[in-house]
Amino acid sequence: MLNPDKVKLAIAPIAWTNDDMPELGAENTFEQCVSEMALAGYVGSEVGNKYPKDPAVLNKALKLRGLTICNAWFSAYLTTRPYEETEKAFIEFRDFLYEVGARVIGVAEQGHSIQGKMELPVFKAKPVFTDEEWDRLSNGLNRLGELALEKGMVVAYHHHMGTGVQTLEEIDRLMESTDLKLVNLLFDTGHLVFAGVDPEAVLRKYISRIRHVHLKDIRPDVLERAKREDYSFLKAVREGVFTVPGDGCIDFVPLFDILAENDYTGWMVVEAEQDPAKANPLEYAIKVRKYINETTGL
Repeated sequence: MLNPDKVKLAIAPIAWTNDDMPELGAENTFEQCVSEMALAGYVGSEVGNKYPKDPAVLNKALKLRGLTICNAWFSAYLTTRPYEETEKAFIEFRDFLYEVGARVIGVAEQGHSIQGKMELPVFKAKPVFTDEEWDRLSNGLNRLGELALEKGMVVAYHHHMGTGVQTLEEIDRLMESTDLKLVNLLFDTGHLVFAGVDPEAVLRKYISRIRHVHLKDIRPDVLERAKREDYSFLKAVREGVFTVPGDGCIDFVPLFDILAENDYTGWMVVEAEQDPAKANPLEYAIKVRKYINETTGL
């Protein structure tokens, strides 16, 4: 069982309002989102586009509900733009996250990314970095990691469908080419299985560098259709490729066991983007909260 003194459970707002497709859940307010998170039994949240940009306003709203911010997505463009542009944006983002209590910064390289392009097939059109781009990515991430450490924070790299770090080979290259003291891994169960990667193997291999965990499940029938019919990433999400743990095909018990055996300390975040008109966010938040309690003791 996971140690409740070391592992905290959060849920992402993407189940209420999808930042990539804001029409999904457009009717759901920030207040409804965080209130339902608390009602379902979570103590943390990531940051969504509807969240207040003023740290004091956000902190007050979260404190009323017993919540804190644990992480947020940062888009890097280290492969396609001058490093200085990403660094400037990163420092501003880092300082905001620090003020709202987060100590993890989830970084994903968006140079050449197709994850937000509805018309491009996520497997056939995914970007592949050149050796020069890999060098720029690795060196840039190391520098961002140093900037995070200045505030006692860590960079956790988010491998993601539709990007240049999607496959096992790409995750391996990223881990091998970055400084283990500066760049960590954000372990996302759903993106691994979507990419055809064994999450248990990745978890065992990189457990010492995993500083943040995203929990999402996969509906295998939708995944097969996405492959067969060349879905884009966003179309796959719309069609319901992701769901909450316990509702799809991933066996989470071995993953929870590995985390427990290695004394994982940090956040686990339910982050299963779905169309809230089809999958009521509160209903699914409660369902997965019960499942996690039954399987981990948290």
